[in-house]
Amino acid sequence: MSSASLARLAVIVIVLQIATLSAATQSPTPSLDFEAYRTRVEPIFLKKRPGHARCVVCHAGSNNAFRLQPLPAGNTTWTEEQSRQNFEIVSRLVTPGDPASSRLLLHPLSPEAGGDRFHSGGRQFASQNDPDWRVLAEWVRNARIHGSTTP
Repeated sequence: MSSASLARLAVIVIVLQIATLSAATQSPTPSLDFEAYRTRVEPIFLKKRPGHARCVVCHAGSNNAFRLQPLPAGNTTWTEEQSRQNFEIVSRLVTPGDPASSRLLLHPLSPEAGGDRFHSGGRQFASQNDPDWRVLAEWVRNARIHGSTTP
């Protein structure tokens, strides 16, 4: 192969690599809805469930992946800033659009219903038909698709 042919081949390879990188950075990525989180999902973490502690009791300031902000003294809900911090943490525990692979939904779900084998806080959800579990699943499932400009 001549040096001119090799140079053309190198240019083609570079153009293809740039096109591939450009396509990857422009692919749509799902994003979770903060307002739906704050109004529908976050109240579940504050709700007393029969036979269980509220999620916030064990997870406020905890040293695990599901680390909620402590409630301000005398408050029964989080401030918007705290909710945004909780949202960031909780978002890391879900696969937008795919409740079946989201740790937030699997960890507190009974193993018989498809959940993880162990959750030190007990089984908050006996089945996937639990109304609160369904709210969480709907939020994850309905992640909106947006174009992304970051890899």
